[in-house]
Amino acid sequence: MTDEPKAPGLMGAMQNNNDSSDSPGSGATVTKREVFDALRPIQDPEIRIGIVDLGLVYDAEINDNNEVKVKMTLTTPACPYGEMLIQMTHRAVEDIEAVTAVEVVLVWDPPWDPKEMASDLAKDQLGIW
Repeated sequence: MTDEPKAPGLMGAMQNNNDSSDSPGSGATVTKREVFDALRPIQDPEIRIGIVDLGLVYDAEINDNNEVKVKMTLTTPACPYGEMLIQMTHRAVEDIEAVTAVEVVLVWDPPWDPKEMASDLAKDQLGIW
């Protein structure tokens, strides 16, 4: 994937987590697994399945300064809960102790396809088999 444009009004620039420099363990390195684990409890309110299991979280990039960029999509471009899911994603990653900044980028390529992107658990719950 190339750099995708941010959806206007939904994303902001990297936002600093001002508490990270004073927190114990601020020298720790954030891992992609930690990011995905932090996002796992976030559910799409209409489907009531987690955004990670649905396959809505495409990637998490972490640089040497523990700045995290999450690339995610929504079930549809007209998702009424899009802004809320993006804010919840931002907060969940920001709460990881060593994270210094968070950016959530909304992408539409590739288009979300639950048959290809959802976990087996989500496919079972959605009746896709």
